Amino acid sequence: MATRVVVAGSANMDLVGLAPSLPRPGETVLGDDFVMTPGGKGSNQAIAAALAGAGTTFLGAIGSDAFGVTLNARLAAAGVDVDLVRTSYGSSGVAVIMVDRAGENSILVSPGANRTFVDLTADETAAIAAADVLLCQQEIPMATVLAALRAGRAGGTRTILNAAPARVLPPGLLDEVDLLVVNETEARAITGRAEPDMASLLALVPRVVLTLSGNGSRYADRDGADVHVPAFRVEVADTTAAGDAFTGALAVAWGEGRDLIEAIRWANAAGAACVRRVGASNALPARGDIEEIFRTGESS
Repeated sequence: MATRVVVAGSANMDLVGLAPSLPRPGETVLGDDFVMTPGGKGSNQAIAAALAGAGTTFLGAIGSDAFGVTLNARLAAAGVDVDLVRTSYGSSGVAVIMVDRAGENSILVSPGANRTFVDLTADETAAIAAADVLLCQQEIPMATVLAALRAGRAGGTRTILNAAPARVLPPGLLDEVDLLVVNETEARAITGRAEPDMASLLALVPRVVLTLSGNGSRYADRDGADVHVPAFRVEVADTTAAGDAFTGALAVAWGEGRDLIEAIRWANAAGAACVRRVGASNALPARGDIEEIFRTGESS
C-alpha cells in the first residue's frame, strides 16, 4: 500500500518572468520570457509527493476565478486527491516570480483564497489522522497550521513543518512538530539568533533538516545525529520549486520507512531533478527521475 501523505497548505497561480538579472528597487529590467503555471508551496509539495509515489491528499482553498479552476485541475492531473479542496468566492492566491539567468529568484505572494482556509472540518481532521505523514507550510493562516499539526499529533501521524515563509509562530506550535525543515533565514526567524546553531533548533523540536541550497542539507536530532548530506551536481535552470520538490519527496521517503539520512539524500535528488527545469509545479520530478539521480548522480 502506498504511503499516505496529507499536505495542508496554499495553492497559487505563479506568474514567472525570466530576465538577465533581478531588478533592484526602482529598476526596470527587460525580460527574456514569461510563464504562467500553477504553484503555491502547499500545492507544489502535494504534487511533489504524489509524483514521488505517495497517495496524496491536498487540504486548502482556491478561488472561484479561472485560476482556481486551473489550480484544481493541475493537482488532480498529478494524481492528488482534491475531494476536500475548498472553493472560496473571490481570487485565488497569486505569486509573482522573477528568475535570473543564474537561476536565482525573487517572489511576491498575494494569498487570496488561502486566507480563507480556517477552521478545519471533521473530514479534513479525519484525513490528517488517517495519513502516515502530515506536511504543513506557512502560506496559510497560522491558526490553521497549528490546528492541522495538533490533529496529526492526536491521530498518531508524523508531522513535518516546512517553516516557510518565515513568520511569527503561535505559542505551542513547535510542540506539535516531529520534523522541522528550514533554510538559514527561516532558522534565524525561529530562534531569534543571527547565527542559529542546530542545538538552538533542537531545543524547540526533536528533529531538524537545515537546507543549504547548493550545498545540500544538514540533519540533526536529539539522539545526537548531526550529519551533512551533500547536494547532487546538476546544471541549474531555475531554483523556484526546488525546496518544494525536496520537502515533498522527504515526506514520502520518511513515510515509506527510510532512515532519515537516506530520506534526505533521496529528497536532495528530487531537488536536483527539479532545478534542471524552469517553472514550479511543471518542474517537479517523477519518481523515476528522482531514482535516476539518487542511484547515479554525483554529489557535490
